[in-house]
Amino acid sequence: MTTTGDARLGETPEEGNPLVEGLERLPVHPTTLVIFGATGDLARRKLLPAIYNLAHEGALPERFNLVGSSRSEMTHEAFAEHTAEAIRQFSRRPPDETVLTELLAQVRYVSGSFDDDEVYRQLAVHLDAYDQTAGQPLNRAFYLSTAPEFFPVIIEELGGHDLNAHEGAEVRAVIEKPFGTTLAEAKELNRRVLAVFAEKQVFRIDHYLGKETVQNLMAFRFANGLFEPVWNRNYIDRVEITAAEDLGIGTRAGYYDHAGALRDLVQNHMLQLLCNVAMEPPVHFEADEIRDEKVKVLRSVIRPTPETVDELAVRAQYGPGTVGGEDVVGYLQEEGVPADSNTETYAALRLEIDNWRWAGVPFYLRTGKRLARKLTEIAITLKPVPHLAFQQEGSVGVRPNQLILTMQPNEGVSLSLGAKIPGARMRIRPVNMEFLYGTSFMSQSPEAYERLILDAMRGDATLFTRNDEVEAQWQICDPIVARWEATPGPLAQYESGTQGPAEAGRLFEAGARWRAI
Repeated sequence: MTTTGDARLGETPEEGNPLVEGLERLPVHPTTLVIFGATGDLARRKLLPAIYNLAHEGALPERFNLVGSSRSEMTHEAFAEHTAEAIRQFSRRPPDETVLTELLAQVRYVSGSFDDDEVYRQLAVHLDAYDQTAGQPLNRAFYLSTAPEFFPVIIEELGGHDLNAHEGAEVRAVIEKPFGTTLAEAKELNRRVLAVFAEKQVFRIDHYLGKETVQNLMAFRFANGLFEPVWNRNYIDRVEITAAEDLGIGTRAGYYDHAGALRDLVQNHMLQLLCNVAMEPPVHFEADEIRDEKVKVLRSVIRPTPETVDELAVRAQYGPGTVGGEDVVGYLQEEGVPADSNTETYAALRLEIDNWRWAGVPFYLRTGKRLARKLTEIAITLKPVPHLAFQQEGSVGVRPNQLILTMQPNEGVSLSLGAKIPGARMRIRPVNMEFLYGTSFMSQSPEAYERLILDAMRGDATLFTRNDEVEAQWQICDPIVARWEATPGPLAQYESGTQGPAEAGRLFEAGARWRAI
């Protein structure tokens, strides 16, 4: 397939806005991408549309090939049509049929179970054929978009069929979350993966790291003299990280009831957001140096113990309620959920980082389903001014400044300031300064998976999780998992469509409370 970044994309030239000059794509070596689990929900909703959008923008390499593999019986042509339908339904832009046809012209599909040797023999045949057509060895990327129990199976089969290396080209393995469900599982999975692939070949996906606002957090901190001088315990009172959803579990009961909110979001996404807030500036913005700083943060987090878990963590389940004007059932009434399930749909933690920069600053993390609305944000609250001189009647009063970084639903950053209300008296109220990606860059932010797939093909691991990061994250969450599993319910309940359980408020010190969702 040949792709270019010319006017055939059907979009207005952007030379009138100098801010979009940073949106160019870096070159990628010719690559064949293999997706295991290619007919699954993640591939259909995220991966295949992301690949199309990269093609649409001319970001894929000049020679790019796609191979799908799954247990479903399907011809090459049927998989091409399946892919086209997924793109038409879930792409962030209506597909250009010319680009779509070109993208799928040479697509291949291999059916069979992931422990079937014939699957890997057929893969090798297709991969070699692409190389022969190109007249050169192409890089190979194996994307594991499957249930976690198949990760070690696929990895070891790739090694057993000598697909973990390719003379004259790079081979990479991209592994979805969850990476283990306990510290022991994560260590064992790392052992099995690293017995086949070198660490530099392994790309552990955390799609939150692909979001523009998450990446921009480092730019705000390290590229602006305004923020970094106050980014410490002397000026920051607390940090709140929220990942709220208004949806329930849908059809994911089989997965979710074994995972729960802590494993599903806190152990990976939310601890990575904490790292981005708390890390020290790396000497260079290179993959290993950035990840070294993240590991230092994770190792500095005061780890919960069986004795402190109840003070530092709260769990709950959603009950019946109203969301978006519609009545919804509680978690225990969802299809496929056992009536006596103790799986949490809400988890909140209070963590502290025991280092020079952050000693004494609480980090509050919360995530839950069926909350008031969909929202992912980081709220950094500064300490209040030392002297409150503005006490006139009618004044809202001086509130601590807050820096809010929003990942969902609208990516952007806002800063709250105290300002005088017009009039004869000195009355103060908070006002917001806002930066929104869509309006500032006159461009829709790319989906996280677009950036991550491209980086994996380029071999840039900056936005991927290293093996020691994964294990350090689990060292924080493992004591909480163990305590909750050893302490059966009933769990606290919260009404769907609300702010969550009242019990979460006890994590705060007197006088403080969660930001409204």
